[in-house]
Amino acid sequence: MGGFRELNVWQKGKELAVQIYKITQKEPFSRDYGFKDQIRRAAVSIPSNIAEGDERGSNRDAVRFFYIAKGSLAELQTQLEIAYEIGYINEQLMKEMNEKCEILGKMLGSLIKARSSTTHHL
Repeated sequence: MGGFRELNVWQKGKELAVQIYKITQKEPFSRDYGFKDQIRRAAVSIPSNIAEGDERGSNRDAVRFFYIAKGSLAELQTQLEIAYEIGYINEQLMKEMNEKCEILGKMLGSLIKARSSTTHHL
């Protein structure tokens, strides 16, 4: 525990959040304040919950936060699909972001599985 910055899943989550901020700075996203704030909050929640979970004193607590991160990832994927369908992002960007989300989801799943299996041995 600790050293969340060393976790590859946290690094990928942070990169994704930074990319979402950059995407939403541009038109037409930048004028849609409600949607822009919502998608940014979901994106920032992913690495934030990974970090908070990793800093918790027990794997059981950590896993709870990793599940919250996974939920925020699903929220982000939903918002990206909506952004695509209303014309805020193009198909190429949608595919790229979807791929990153899929990879991050698998990494989170692996982290949850690893930390869950160790809770039974404590």
